[in-house]
Amino acid sequence: MFQYIDQHYNAVNYSGRDLRDGELIRCTFERCTFTNGSLEEITTSDCRFIECNFRGATLNGSIHSDSAFVNCSFVEANLFVSKFNNCKMTGSDFSNAQMDGITIFHGDWSYTNLRHTRFVKQDMRGIRFNEADLSEANLEKADLRDCDLTRAILAKAKLQGADLRGANLDGVDFKSFAVKGARMDREQAILFLRSHGAKID
Repeated sequence: MFQYIDQHYNAVNYSGRDLRDGELIRCTFERCTFTNGSLEEITTSDCRFIECNFRGATLNGSIHSDSAFVNCSFVEANLFVSKFNNCKMTGSDFSNAQMDGITIFHGDWSYTNLRHTRFVKQDMRGIRFNEADLSEANLEKADLRDCDLTRAILAKAKLQGADLRGANLDGVDFKSFAVKGARMDREQAILFLRSHGAKID
């Protein structure tokens, strides 16, 4: 186990390194590479990762609180049962990442690539997904109440049993996914009907 506090790293290569069980507090990493690294059960608090590459890294069981991962790549990373508490993930790419059992509490996931991600039965209330790509994501029985899904891409997303009440769905293409079985409030129902050409008095 190791602990780094108030450190700043720029363009450091940690590829393939064993960083398990470490603790990072108020550290900043800019354009650092963690590809195929072992970061199981690592914890971060108030850290900033800017344009870092976590491709193929193992982060299962990791816990992140009030940290930022901006424009980072998590392509093919393992995030099994990881936790993100009030984190800023804007612009990050999660293509083909293993995200089963992930816990997301609040935070900003705007502009992220979450295509094909499995979020079945996840509690994701109040999270910002502004312009996030959730196409073909499995959101069955997910709690999406009060989320900001403004202009999010939900093409072919599975929403059976999902709760969308209170979520901001402005700019969402309702024609690109099925809403059967999803719970919606009155304002969302009006948006849905208007998107299909209905005139609402």
